[in-house]
Amino acid sequence: MNPALRKAAIVILSLDKPLAAEVLSQLRKDEVEALTMEITRLSDVTKEEQEVAIDEFYNLGMARVQIERGGIEYAQNLLEESLGKEKAQQIIDSVKQSMLSVPFGFLHKAGADNLLTFIQEEHAQTIALILSHLPATLAAEVLAGLPSNKQLEVVRRVANMEQTSPEVIRDVERSLEVRMSSAFNQQLEKAGGVQSVAQILNVADRMTNKGILENLQEDDPDLVDQIKRLMFTFDDLMKLDNKSIQALLKEVENSQWAMALKGASEELRQKVMGNLSQRAAVMLQEEMEYLGPVRVSDVEAMQQVIVDSVRRLEDAGEIVISAGADAEKMVS
Repeated sequence: MNPALRKAAIVILSLDKPLAAEVLSQLRKDEVEALTMEITRLSDVTKEEQEVAIDEFYNLGMARVQIERGGIEYAQNLLEESLGKEKAQQIIDSVKQSMLSVPFGFLHKAGADNLLTFIQEEHAQTIALILSHLPATLAAEVLAGLPSNKQLEVVRRVANMEQTSPEVIRDVERSLEVRMSSAFNQQLEKAGGVQSVAQILNVADRMTNKGILENLQEDDPDLVDQIKRLMFTFDDLMKLDNKSIQALLKEVENSQWAMALKGASEELRQKVMGNLSQRAAVMLQEEMEYLGPVRVSDVEAMQQVIVDSVRRLEDAGEIVISAGADAEKMVS
């Protein structure tokens, strides 16, 4: 067993899936293959092991950023020249601690969906306090996920918020951190395995997805078969029954279908159009022709939008994705 590889796998599983996919896309293919294999084998991760892995990764990352920017290192050199090494180190340690103690800083790396799970039932004043300490983009995503009546309450309270005592902020921060940490650790202890790999690859870009599966195919074709069975791609719309396709057609606009189907097989095009009225099918065909040549990246992005809609409908219980033959790769 490679301890460093296990830690890397734990860190990957600690990230939101789109971010995990992006990280994998930056690695060499041999690194991706080794890491993917480790993720499939990962099990029995303890809370302590997770914390050690994340802390080590964070500290290494912080050290690298600081060295590249030169800020801390330059300041430390100046202090050592004027105050001596020991006193300089004490000051630098204090500065680093201050830099890391941003209120609700631990939430900055959490996804909006995760935050909503934990704060949507809180009092509007508490939510307002939390949002006012988040980056604007993240706060906006969380706000958008709240019920409309609560959105207004929270916005009013953020607008009218006066200075809050550090003690109140720390109390709210500690309570939220304990709750999130407890739930997250329970989830992580059950994480890993082929399902996690499939979920990560499902949101990876096509080149990363294809490269990983092709490399794994050489060493472990059975594992690739397992991963593919758990993945859902645009071409897997062929697995949906007509009722599910019709539900999906209500969720996706004609212009989106026109773009996505430019990269689809004729069989899939006919399946979609066969669930439209004759007039609607003609209009969709005309819109596809009107688009003319389109960029592959635009087609793939729109196909992913439709796949995301499938997942949402599945989560809501409105459609059922059939288990069955392996997912085919998308064609351009």
